[in-house]
Amino acid sequence: MAGLTTLPPADWRERPGLDGLAQTLGAAAGEARFVGGAVRDTLLGAPVADIDIATVHPPEEVMRRLKAAGIRAVPTGLAHGTVTAVLDSGPVEVTTLRRDINTDGRHATVAFTADWRADAARRDFTFNALYADPISGQLYDYFDGLADLERRHVRFIGDPLERIAEDHLRILRFFRFLARFGDMPDPAALAACTARANDLMALSRERIADELLKLLVARNAVTVIELMVSHGILLPVLPEIDLDGAGLLRHVALLEEQAGLTPDPVRRLAALLPRDARVAEAVGARLKLSNVQRKRLVSATADAAGAPEELAYRIGAVEAIDRILLSRGWAAADPVHAARHLSHWQVPRLPLSGGAIVARGVSAGPQVARLLRQVEERWIAEGFPDSARTEAIADAVVAAASAA
Repeated sequence: MAGLTTLPPADWRERPGLDGLAQTLGAAAGEARFVGGAVRDTLLGAPVADIDIATVHPPEEVMRRLKAAGIRAVPTGLAHGTVTAVLDSGPVEVTTLRRDINTDGRHATVAFTADWRADAARRDFTFNALYADPISGQLYDYFDGLADLERRHVRFIGDPLERIAEDHLRILRFFRFLARFGDMPDPAALAACTARANDLMALSRERIADELLKLLVARNAVTVIELMVSHGILLPVLPEIDLDGAGLLRHVALLEEQAGLTPDPVRRLAALLPRDARVAEAVGARLKLSNVQRKRLVSATADAAGAPEELAYRIGAVEAIDRILLSRGWAAADPVHAARHLSHWQVPRLPLSGGAIVARGVSAGPQVARLLRQVEERWIAEGFPDSARTEAIADAVVAAASAA
């Protein structure tokens, strides 16, 4: 990879309107280049989600050029030189080359520049500072990012402590990239992240949650989480996570793999936390997770009781799988088989309504709901039989109530 000089072909480069956008931004004159994740992931042979273009033109000029070309432009961050070009095939983020003037670990004051190396120098990791010419595909590598990418080495550009001081989130980004495609941690980077772990306290909890949830589903998430815990990285913001939680995460990740499940970030976060509903609720609130995510964290602290299908019917398949995989002592069924089965199982609906109870001579009122619940419980206990059997169950329940 280090010997590569051009970007390999990729589907995203054929997106309608992308060539026109590059030409509008002056690619033919060397005034615009692809940068960052799209270049990095193409070199890795990984899917590309977002496309970024860097350009020498200031944001006002970018806006003018896009408007003249009939391309919708959204001023998503003019102060930082960012404009989103909205193509029919999707958005593309266009950012003016820049250098940092002042930083406080969360925000930066920037000055625009025409110096590509200066723009590369302000980025976090060497492989994120790779550029590619949109026309020829020629690669531009100012800090040996290609070599680092080839050996899967996550390395800060320049002094790691300085990079972290500029943006504290880079601590979590280091571990996320290490989990995604790194092998051994860079000693200088790990030492800097360990020394500056308290800086995470200055970040918004939403940003922390976003990075952590992405990290938890990466290729080497388990090993990296263990590394983070052993070095006290998460202690300032998530002191609830310890080596016991990391051990359960390893167990759950193995079960997910054996069951053929896609790694689930919320389930894996639940594995890291103590089995305490109050702790789960507090962490979910602290990280400002969605209501659905917080509910799952709390639900996952409960035991997996009963047959898998019954559990899934009562609380939903996703939460049932969470409990089954997180319950080490659950003996109702093989957890791998149960989780695999529930991942494809359609939760049934009771094929009977309150009207069917009334039709059997029961007066409308609270008793209808009570008898319907009795029917439902027997229907669940019998393994969700068909409507004919459910009707028979209803006959028996109503008859028993009448005879009482």
